[in-house]
This record gives sequence, C-alpha cells and structure tokens, in this order.
Amino acid sequence: MSHRRIRFYGAAGQVGTIAVTLLGLLLLTFFIGRLMPADPVRAIVGEDATRETYEQVYRSLGLDRPLWEQFFYYLGDVFTGNFGTSIRTGRPVIQDILHVMPATIELATFAILIGAGLGVPLGVFAAVNKDRWPDHVVRVFSLFGHSMPIFWTGMIALIVFYAHLGLVGGSGRMDQFYIGLVEERTGFLLIDSLIAGEMDVFWSAVNHIILPAALLGYSSSAYITRMTRSFMLDQLGQEYVTTARVKGLSRNQTIWQHAFINIRVQLVTIIALAYGSLLEGAVLIETVFAWPGFGQYLTNNLITGDMNAVMTCVLIVGVIFIGLNLLSDVLYRIFDPRTR
Repeated sequence: MSHRRIRFYGAAGQVGTIAVTLLGLLLLTFFIGRLMPADPVRAIVGEDATRETYEQVYRSLGLDRPLWEQFFYYLGDVFTGNFGTSIRTGRPVIQDILHVMPATIELATFAILIGAGLGVPLGVFAAVNKDRWPDHVVRVFSLFGHSMPIFWTGMIALIVFYAHLGLVGGSGRMDQFYIGLVEERTGFLLIDSLIAGEMDVFWSAVNHIILPAALLGYSSSAYITRMTRSFMLDQLGQEYVTTARVKGLSRNQTIWQHAFINIRVQLVTIIALAYGSLLEGAVLIETVFAWPGFGQYLTNNLITGDMNAVMTCVLIVGVIFIGLNLLSDVLYRIFDPRTR
C-alpha cells in the first residue's frame, strides 16, 4: 500500500473519529438538557402561570414530541447555528457567549503563559535534582498549588494584595471609571484599549488581570510541574543520556538538547489540556473576582435554570477540548517527524 493511500486512510479515520465524537457530544448535551431537574417551561412562564399557558409553551418548545424527534430538531438547530434564546438575558445564547468568551480567553491565556512558563522549568529542575532539597522544595510548592482551594486563595490574595497593599486592581476587568470608554471591537479588553489608544484603560486592565491570572497560573503550574518532572525522570534514566555524557556533552546540553526535546510532544498535550481546563473551569476565580466571563455566565444560568444557555455552554466546552486535541495532533507532527 502506498504512503499516499496510508495517509488518506489515516486522515479519513481521524475525520470519522471527530464526527463520532461530536455526535456523542451532541447526544450527551441533549440528554443533559432533558434530565436536568430544572423545568425550562416554568422558567419561561413563571410559577404563577395557568395550566393552559404552561401547556401552550410546552408544545411550542417541542417537548410533547418523542425524544428521538426532539433530538433531530436539536441537531438541525445546532448545525444552522440556532442555539435558542436565553431566558435570563432575552438575547440569542450564541450572542451572549460571544460577548463573555473573550474575557475568559484573555484570563486563561495569561494564566497558561504563567503556568507553563513556571511549571516546565521547575519540573526539569526538580527532575535533575531528584531526591535532593531543590526537588523537595519544588514538590512542596506544587503540592500547595494543587491542593489549596482556588476560591480561598483568591479571597486571601484580594485581601492582601488589593485591600492592604494596593499593588493590584480589585474585582472586574478594569476600574469603574473607565467602563464604557473603549469601543468593544474584538472583546479582548487589552487589545481594544490598545487599538483605541487608551493607555490608561490598558494599564487598568493589566492591573486587574494580574492577580486572577497569577492564581490560575500557579494552580495549573502545579500540574504541569509534576508531569514535566515525571517525563524528565523517565528520559534521564535512558541509556542515550549516559552515552551523551560519555561523549563529552555538558550537563546542560544533555538535559535541554536531548532529554527535554524528547518530552516536547508529551508536554504539548499536558499544556493543551491545562489550557482547556482553564477555559471551562475558571468558574470559582471568575466569581471571586467578579470577572464577567464564560464561567460566571454558565454558573448564573445554572442557578436560573436557563437550559438553552447551559446546553450550549456544555457543547462549547466539549468542542474546545476536541479542538485542542486536534491542535495537539498538528503540533505532534511538527515536533516529532515519526508521527507524520
């Protein structure tokens, strides 16, 4: 069989896997919406609505149809970009999500840069100094980051660094004085303020994002550090490392030019998954810092029983992880020619 045909079947298999995964995700999302204890009809008509009004809305939502028929209607709506209207805001759900998502992406991107920038070097440093005091210090540092509740560290950090020391901004994405001064073009406040030339707004946004991003970055760095240490220990125990030292390569050359290169593919997956977790799991830190992002939007809609919004959020989280896995596959092929 030719290499071209092998690549074709490989690509076809990958497309098929993605299609099956998406279908499974859509099924899961649909049944979550149907099995949730919240009553979508009651959320629309209110507790004091008459039985006739309730039945009318129940039929208008298609809830009187068989489940299989409801699912096919749901598929049709998803593929045409119709995710329904939010009961809480009265706007299309996709419009709400496009409005809040940039805030979470901005926060998660800063956090993963901190997490990876801190976690990878610390993991390598701990592995190189295995079972010595630097290794123990790094492991304790990671243990604290992994085990401390993020909402608790968030509140303590606000009290110390904002309320007492005044080193950073408080809740929200910027000071109240600057709200409405910058036109929302991309939704990313840092970019929009630079485009508008409003440097005061830009530095206010930087001042507000530092603390929540640092806390999320520290939390994700704990996971990245532990995994990097584990990967490096495995590589440092290989024979090629000993051979490289025997040939006269320095310690740093052996570590960074040989051992570290062989864990890049694994690190890509770890960092991508950590980034996905930050995008969908920053609920607590967004709540503590009143950050108007995706996590807070999902939480508010869960509380009010807005199932259109909840189902769409769950679907988007799944699509994010599928997309990150695809990105990981692409980066695999760049970093490791053997996977091409």
